[in-house]
Amino acid sequence: MQMVKLWFSLFDRSDYKSELPYFIEGSTEAYVEKLESNYAVIKEELLAYLQKNELTTYFNSTMVEKKNTWKTISLNSWDINLYHNFIHFPKTTALIKSFPEIVSSSFTMLAANSRIKPHCGDTNGIYRCHLGLVIPAGLPSCGFRVGEEWRSWEEGKVLRFIDANNHEAINLSDQNRFIFLFDVIRPEVRRKKGFICAVVRTSLFMQRMAERMPSLYKCPLSFQMAIAGFLVPLAYTAIPVRNFIYKNMKW
Repeated sequence: MQMVKLWFSLFDRSDYKSELPYFIEGSTEAYVEKLESNYAVIKEELLAYLQKNELTTYFNSTMVEKKNTWKTISLNSWDINLYHNFIHFPKTTALIKSFPEIVSSSFTMLAANSRIKPHCGDTNGIYRCHLGLVIPAGLPSCGFRVGEEWRSWEEGKVLRFIDANNHEAINLSDQNRFIFLFDVIRPEVRRKKGFICAVVRTSLFMQRMAERMPSLYKCPLSFQMAIAGFLVPLAYTAIPVRNFIYKNMKW
């Protein structure tokens, strides 16, 4: 199996470089086949939820051109199980829990006439996957760029890519776009799943802090790394403990 040198945006502020294709083609992975074959079930649970509920605006407002245009609801986030959301999507939850390599999953909406700005993901240790659920149009109105390559989403089909590469999304149609997003630890680094999740959880925590205190990212990089060096081991330990405690709560 090919060796992978792990990359994290938390530790490396330069653009990620890779010789792999921008999109991962021709997958026979069981999780791709399983989620595509259950696309109708996943879509049905989302539409039922939306009849009575709204999705939550993604926390990092700097990633969109217009506020409140990127909304989500997560089932798990970097191996943290969000049990209070499981009850709304029991069939989808059962599907993702049958694949322990899936460490994050969420339903995401990109509003009409909006876009997610170009950005790089948190790590090259995952394949990020988009399962099209409600796709109002194809390119050039509605689509997704990774590196130099643009693709249209398709309902019932999974797009896989390396999230660390620079990417963006557009929906210039007059309807909202919905996908089911999920992150899969790459086979080459699956034994490092706990470490990868801990680093990315730390990165997301620091992004949330910077959203409230923008001065954080103006601090010297050495100071930020010192904070990360303290938080990563804490996150590594806390994630399984948190799941154990919350699993036994009644929702």
